[in-house]
Amino acid sequence: MSDDEFLVESRGAVTVLTLNRPQARNALNGNLIAGIGATVLEAEQNPEIRALVLTAAGEKAFCSGMDLRAFSGGEDVGFSDTPENRAFQRLTRGKVEVPVIGAANGTAVGGGLELLLGCDLIVAAETAKFGLPETQRGLFPGGGGTYIAERIPLGIALQLTLTGEYITAARGYEIGLFNAVTPPDRVLETALGFAGRIAANGPLGVAACKELVRLSVTDQSRADERLRHWQSVVFGSADAKEGALAFMEKREPVWQGK
Repeated sequence: MSDDEFLVESRGAVTVLTLNRPQARNALNGNLIAGIGATVLEAEQNPEIRALVLTAAGEKAFCSGMDLRAFSGGEDVGFSDTPENRAFQRLTRGKVEVPVIGAANGTAVGGGLELLLGCDLIVAAETAKFGLPETQRGLFPGGGGTYIAERIPLGIALQLTLTGEYITAARGYEIGLFNAVTPPDRVLETALGFAGRIAANGPLGVAACKELVRLSVTDQSRADERLRHWQSVVFGSADAKEGALAFMEKREPVWQGK
């Protein structure tokens, strides 16, 4: 992998991953997909990393989706069975173990919007547009876009996927797709604010919420089963005792993640 096309920065307990192909509207080629996957794996394996922020370079686009030039040239654009590709695919389905905040500095369409849909929280630039235009090209959003109804009302999800039409950031906020809409120069700052507040919380409780809240929408029976697991793990943990003690002593808790 070449790190020229993606930048990784550590900000305390938060990792910031920047898609760095602005000349190609940050389109997803094989190298960029592998870099995203590798960063996800590192974040999951390092207990010091409590949140991941995903953003992009440039002002026009967060991500324009798959790099069609790379795809048509036979390049592997995330389909081969490698650890990095599998991690990338988990990201698009919201199955990364650490919280992920999307910071959409510009327009995101197709695979770019699918990448955002895998994030737990999304901050969008007020000037950006978003859409899943695959049906207009004889395709369908096969990288996770068809799961958009997990985040927004069914009728609107069908409208966006069947028509392929774009929406504004304001409309995305209105339908509950985005957590915040800001001027472009405040997108990353706002996303880091969310990440920092999450990273300050107990990691076991955060992990439980991340899994259980998603499962409550997608698989209620599995959510009930996992709830019992997390009740045992979290409420009997050293962090639970530390949280209560820190509250009584009026100090910041020191989490151990166990």
